[in-house]
Amino acid sequence: MEGQQFDMLQLFADGGVFMYPLVLCSLLALGIIIAKAYTLWVASRKSRQILDEVRANIQEGRIEEAMVLAANTPGPVAAILLSGLRQIHGRRLNSGDVESLVRSTGKIELGFLERGLVLLATIANVAPLLGFLGTVAGMISAFGAIALAGQVEASLVASGIKIALLTTAAGLVVAIPVNVGYNFFVTRIDKLIHEMEEGTGTIIELAWDMEKSRAGLGPQVPSEG
Repeated sequence: MEGQQFDMLQLFADGGVFMYPLVLCSLLALGIIIAKAYTLWVASRKSRQILDEVRANIQEGRIEEAMVLAANTPGPVAAILLSGLRQIHGRRLNSGDVESLVRSTGKIELGFLERGLVLLATIANVAPLLGFLGTVAGMISAFGAIALAGQVEASLVASGIKIALLTTAAGLVVAIPVNVGYNFFVTRIDKLIHEMEEGTGTIIELAWDMEKSRAGLGPQVPSEG
């Protein structure tokens, strides 16, 4: 283990100055990935369940129970449902206003879900570029050594080529898992967006039904009790 640790430190030292920003990128990406994974896990673990339970309560006219369920469930789907149910229960807004409010809540929740993704995508793009920049610097160093010596020897160019290879490898090692993590998070967010749209549709449908009931244009929505 000690030998492996020494080798890693030696490789880091041999990689030159470009290894420092690459390590910084890797640590920053790791923190974002851990935070984003936890956030999306909390946001999505009960989203389908809360949709089904709120719909069931709405169909039975138990609006207050649906509100309690949404209030006690974390995540963007529950937040959208709660936002709309509060307005519908209070009968303060018409269906158009409820739709506008619910969609605004959805945009806010989506912004929270996507927080950090831009930085993650930036790291995935910048890390290999830093590696290639290190490659160029290593090759410049190698050819500079040849120019000073006036002859080509393996020992003269070995250091520069080593820098080039190490920084390229380090850039790819950082970029590949970050890119995989970014794509995974985008997929999870897309699934949540679909469920948020379902929640929005449920609230808008309920708002329209209640507005029609108040106007006497349709069947009465079941009352609580």
